[in-house]
Amino acid sequence: MTDAIRFLMCAPDHYDVDYVINPWMEGNIHKSSRDRAADQWHKLHHVIKDHAIVDLVAPEKGWPDMVFTANAGLVLGTNVVLSRFLHPERQGEEPYFKAWFEANGYTVYELPSDLPFEGAGDALFDREGRWLWAGYGFRTELDSHPMIAKWLDTEVLSLRLVDNRFYHLDTCFCPLKGGYLLYYPPAFDAYSNHLIERRVPAEKRIAIAEADAVNFACNAVNINEIVIMNNASAGLKQRLADVGFTVIETPLTEFLKAGGAAKCLTLRTTEPVLADVHARVTVQTRTIQMQGHLLDAGILNRALDLVVERGGSFKVLNFNLGVERQSTSIAEVRVSAPDRDVMEDIMTDLIELGAVDRPTEERDAVLEPVLLAGVGPDDFYVTTIYPTEVRINGQWVRVQGQRMDGAIAVLDTPTGPVARCKLLRDLTTDEKVVVGAQGLRTVRKVDERTKQTRAEEFSFMGSGVSSERRVELVVEQIAWELRHIRDQGGKVVVTAGPVVIHTGGSQHLARLIREGYVQALLGGNAIAVHDMEQAMMGTSLGVDMKQGVPVHGGHRHHLKIINTVRRHGSIAQFVEAGQLQRGVMYECVKHQVPFCLAGSIRDDGPLPDTEMDLLKAQSEYARLLEGADMILMLSTMLHSIGVGNMTPAGVKMVCVDINPAVVTKLSDRGSIESVGVVTDVGLFLSLLVKQLDQLTNPYATAV
Repeated sequence: MTDAIRFLMCAPDHYDVDYVINPWMEGNIHKSSRDRAADQWHKLHHVIKDHAIVDLVAPEKGWPDMVFTANAGLVLGTNVVLSRFLHPERQGEEPYFKAWFEANGYTVYELPSDLPFEGAGDALFDREGRWLWAGYGFRTELDSHPMIAKWLDTEVLSLRLVDNRFYHLDTCFCPLKGGYLLYYPPAFDAYSNHLIERRVPAEKRIAIAEADAVNFACNAVNINEIVIMNNASAGLKQRLADVGFTVIETPLTEFLKAGGAAKCLTLRTTEPVLADVHARVTVQTRTIQMQGHLLDAGILNRALDLVVERGGSFKVLNFNLGVERQSTSIAEVRVSAPDRDVMEDIMTDLIELGAVDRPTEERDAVLEPVLLAGVGPDDFYVTTIYPTEVRINGQWVRVQGQRMDGAIAVLDTPTGPVARCKLLRDLTTDEKVVVGAQGLRTVRKVDERTKQTRAEEFSFMGSGVSSERRVELVVEQIAWELRHIRDQGGKVVVTAGPVVIHTGGSQHLARLIREGYVQALLGGNAIAVHDMEQAMMGTSLGVDMKQGVPVHGGHRHHLKIINTVRRHGSIAQFVEAGQLQRGVMYECVKHQVPFCLAGSIRDDGPLPDTEMDLLKAQSEYARLLEGADMILMLSTMLHSIGVGNMTPAGVKMVCVDINPAVVTKLSDRGSIESVGVVTDVGLFLSLLVKQLDQLTNPYATAV
């Protein structure tokens, strides 16, 4: 061992493209010229020998990619972490590289055989020796990073690769002397790019364009002020020259066919070792448990895909498959993330799918005090529609008032802690708030797939948008459920927009209210105004509802209605005076169905019943939604989305709108009890009333 810069290379005696394990190999099977490859390799070898010492490992027949010595392992001082190749096509190289390292006096560390790590192809030291950049996502697993940090006693920064063309870190990332960095940002996820930007000053980041990236400009060998690469554009060479580097180009096109270039063909075995740099890694690991019909309901697949999509890694530790149809499965999965923030994001989403900490690893939730009324602590847990429990002092406490987009406020009482979903504005300084995703679990139905027959229990349609199904079939199911809820003394809430009136649905909605199918009505100023306009003047927005044509002076009709109601003081007083004798609002008053009209800046008048204080309107909406069994959302995007955010899982929701985007927005909440219907709301209500007429009460004989 000397202080001179040294590299390990392997002659291409057996090199060829024999298989496909990366996108560059596709279409190049046996299309590489061995003679040209040998000539290009020897030119690279001579260039490097002019500036450093080159050691050689003997090539072995049957292992054509052994020429790419960057993947032999990762060296620091006299220690080396041997590669664990992902693909069987390269795993046979491991014993030959191990033998070379041992013969040359290195201490060899070996990862578990099922933990992929592909050496200096996926791990690159900062040229000043301050830390190790470690890639993951395609060939290397994140769980290898803590072990590498420990064995090499260095700080590891984890970067996630997202473009499979750049399957190894060294294909798109090249640290240079002086703290400079040559890299291709689109090869990384947002988290990794932010990490790079935090560690490398802007003036030292040399981001390249795709044209240079696909020529493997980043797959370069840096020796002091020299940068050796396959090819570089004139612009890139000038940018490097401006900061003191000289580019030496040496063609390596035959090796590009296998997905490698200058850096892939070399392994630097003399890396700077700093006495004050020690093991440090931010990788977080948690073991979760999931239970239910994990395979046939697709829960496990969704969970594992989610982990990867959010930038994490996983390993299934145990999986007990249910042996009978009614049996549930249990899985234990180790989840890893590059740092705490990413882990919290992953766990928040996994909790929504029913994941919990492994029972032996359960921990209490982290609580932080509310220091300023109406303001939560940083990193507060944002609630979802799913019933949630929080672990406090070793006990699971059910969260009250479940809704989306709130915080979990915990208040100590003489009988124990009470947890409640609260909007940020409602937080008080005597409460504490759950932060992070520790000590939380959602209460999910174990069986989300069983569908009962109608004779046993009505099976509501699965979540989705019914744009191509026959509307009549959807209406038939909804009508049956409405009758079921009414006759069992349940609660149906309707949120409706003025389109209900414009499309002729007023008489049908009024009938639903009159016959006891509706227990609360939510809307805005407009639905009430135009309902009463139609009831008294036969128009809606000044259009004759029978003729379908505007009437002279019709544009003033709604204002006259508003003025008249204001004179009486309220809609109820208007009805009691005998001035309003039909319509939606009439039926609400006559049958004591509560309603809330939430105002907006565009409202004319408004009606005296319209609540113009937004916060009060939200609170009244939430009060009227309590205990709802079903919500009918009828052509009002604004109010439907607001109602959806206030509604916990378990409440059946029907969203009807001619605009598919509105329906999709509500369906995306993830509740399996919801259905979207893309159709004209007037037609929907007409069909619904007709279907109800055809139903007989299945509970009529019940006592």
